[in-house]
Amino acid sequence: MTNFTKLCIKYSDPSNSLPDITVNYKLRSSNISQKWVQRVLLAQQSDYNIDAPARFYGFGSLQAQRSTALQTINDLIFQLNRYIKIDYQLTRVDDQDTLNRLHHIFEIEHGLLDSKNIDSEFQRNLCDLNLAVHRCESIARGAHPRHVVTYYGLPKTQTLSEDDHNYFESQITFGTVYINYVEIGKTLHDLMLDNDNYIDPAAFQPFTHYSADFVVKFWNDKNADLHDKLAHYYDQNKDFFQSLGHSWLDLKKSVGAIPVADLDYSGDILKDLETRQFVKAVHFL
Repeated sequence: MTNFTKLCIKYSDPSNSLPDITVNYKLRSSNISQKWVQRVLLAQQSDYNIDAPARFYGFGSLQAQRSTALQTINDLIFQLNRYIKIDYQLTRVDDQDTLNRLHHIFEIEHGLLDSKNIDSEFQRNLCDLNLAVHRCESIARGAHPRHVVTYYGLPKTQTLSEDDHNYFESQITFGTVYINYVEIGKTLHDLMLDNDNYIDPAAFQPFTHYSADFVVKFWNDKNADLHDKLAHYYDQNKDFFQSLGHSWLDLKKSVGAIPVADLDYSGDILKDLETRQFVKAVHFL
C-alpha cells in the first residue's frame, strides 16, 4: 500500500473566469490519516462523485450569508410540505430552537446511518434540510470559513480503533483538514451547543464511524476549556447518557475531531478561495 504524504485539492471558479488553483496539504504521519486516504480512494474508484462541490461556509458578507441561508431553508420547508406537514418557517439564523425542531424532522424521517434511499426526492430534500440547518448554525456561531467534502453514497462501514481515538484534538487550527463526522445524529458537543430538547435518544451518536468525508477549517480556536464544559454538561444530563450506556470516561475520548493534513500553501488562501468556491478534484501524492 502506497504511503501518501500530500493531499492536493483543485479549486475552481464556478464562472470559469479565473484559472483553477491546486492547494497542497501535508498529510500527518498517523495510521488514521492513511486509513482515511484509503476511504477517499475507494469512493473515487467506486465512482462516487463529491456530493456538493460548492459546499463552502463563511465566505462573503454576513448579510448575504444570512439572506441566502434563510431563503434556502424556507424553500426546502416548502418542498417538504409535499410529503409531511411543517407549519412554521425560520425567520432568524440564530433561532436554535426552530433549527433543532427541523433537525429532528431530518433524524426521524431520514433514519440513522446508511438507512437512506438516495434515489428518493424526499430523502434528498431531507438531506438538504440537514445541510441548511447546519449552515444557519455556522453563520450564527461566527461564520468561520471552511469547506466540506462528502461522498454521500459510500457506505459508512469503518469504525475508529482504540488507537485512532488518541488523535482527537479539541483545538481548531487554521488550514487543517479534519475527518468529518458522518453519523446521523448529534455528538455530546452538538447537544451542548444546541441545547436540543427534541432529539430522539437513538440520535445521540458519539463519533464512532469515519468515511471519506472531510472538512477543511480556516480559523483558529484553542478551545482550552472544552473538556471542562462537556464534563459539566455530561454531569447535568448524566441520567440521559447513562441510560444509553455512555460514560464520561468513554465519551471524552472523542472530543473534537481528528486532523489528517495541514495547509502547505504560500498564497493568500482565503482571498484565493473567495472566488473559487468549487472543489474540482481531490488526489494524493
